[in-house]
Amino acid sequence: MTTSVDAHVRLDAHPTHPSAVTATLTGAQAHIPHVGLEAAGWHVAAKNTLVLARIDHEEPYWAEKAAQQLAADGITVEITPRLREAIDEEWTWADYPMPWCTRTEIREVSDEAQKIYDDIRHGRLLVHAHAHDGHTTVAVGTYLDSGTSVHLHGENHLRQITDTSDSPAQALASFEKFHGDTMRPGPAPRTDTERAADEARTSLSTPATMPEPPGPEPQTVPAYTADAGDHDALLDAFLDEHADWQRWTTWSDETTHAIHDNQTLRIERIHQARPDGNAAWTVAAYETPVSDRIWHLTTSGATPEPVMRSLLNHLAYGDGWRNTGRDEPVDEETVTAATQPLVDAGWKHSVYGRWMRWTSPADNAVVQFDTYTAQRSSSPLAAWTLWAGPDTNQPTWSIAGSRHTPSALLADLAETLANDTGTRQTTTAERARRPGVSPTPAALPAPPAGPKAGRAR
Repeated sequence: MTTSVDAHVRLDAHPTHPSAVTATLTGAQAHIPHVGLEAAGWHVAAKNTLVLARIDHEEPYWAEKAAQQLAADGITVEITPRLREAIDEEWTWADYPMPWCTRTEIREVSDEAQKIYDDIRHGRLLVHAHAHDGHTTVAVGTYLDSGTSVHLHGENHLRQITDTSDSPAQALASFEKFHGDTMRPGPAPRTDTERAADEARTSLSTPATMPEPPGPEPQTVPAYTADAGDHDALLDAFLDEHADWQRWTTWSDETTHAIHDNQTLRIERIHQARPDGNAAWTVAAYETPVSDRIWHLTTSGATPEPVMRSLLNHLAYGDGWRNTGRDEPVDEETVTAATQPLVDAGWKHSVYGRWMRWTSPADNAVVQFDTYTAQRSSSPLAAWTLWAGPDTNQPTWSIAGSRHTPSALLADLAETLANDTGTRQTTTAERARRPGVSPTPAALPAPPAGPKAGRAR
């Protein structure tokens, strides 16, 4: 016989997220269902309020499972009509890559992907590096409790473990062998789906009806956290101001090339590149107009405007790029010259195996030098990597430079990161988190269309 518990659980659809579910707990023994729900992956959002927000949009299904378990434990459960409608809804994934799977099998695949996501989010799975294989994101990491290393393939509800190893070093070496040309340190930037799930776990407010004053508020921030601004406008202004650079545009207008008069320094700007991609800009220098390139550097489309200005100013006025030879060694003097502004500004220096790092005092920006790659003339990997983000494992933007990227250029970029400031538009979501300010519809990212009966997702 099941003992009755003095607790009531009200399950409802999330007020702003299209598929998340909330649980409101009341009663003298509300702590009992609280413990069970939290153990099942529900997130505590407020006192006696939990949220289930997943990356596979299967929250209504798992909410019903939770309701059945709570009822079996003698706890009163209420499911609101709108959540019941979502539970009873029939839907399918659009263009699902494994069409042979049944609905149950698709849910099993998604649940395994959810577990991997949760392990990364909670720090149980440490991601060493990620890359793009031409179709999707791949990564390599290690489970900290077991020491097992894994190769990951895919994003969101399609992420899977494709290989395992008992040696992190061997797993990383194998990953580098296949994905070295696009490999980047740490986990990949969060997807839109992951950001939406994070927002659902932290925001329960129903959008207010009164709008906030129009326009975002500009903030003065360190250069590495500034907005990207308009990169195309930066390039246009650069070419207008410097007659010794000529513009060349591809037939599709998707790419612009800027070539110096001596034809040994070139810029490629891909206008439609993803903001979090790694090749929105490419700068390359050559010994002669027809020789192999001496060095190259790529930047993402989200690179802050002050950093891009520093790069373009160096190309316009600096001449360090003229004096760099492919056969010159990357010695200690070169590294010191490139990073001296960071040292002077108090950035923390550390060594992780083959990588030397200089980290900002707030731990949200990094300059990294790969000593191993720097000694391999044929390596496709970046010897220099600069990035910043909410934490060092989730870069918002990045710059990658080959082994002979001039120290003078790197020092200019380092000086900008260490000492310059820029502006960032305060989002309504950030303002909503201030005391006394109610969130509005603009405080939340636009969610994907909610599921409808008989429609494909």
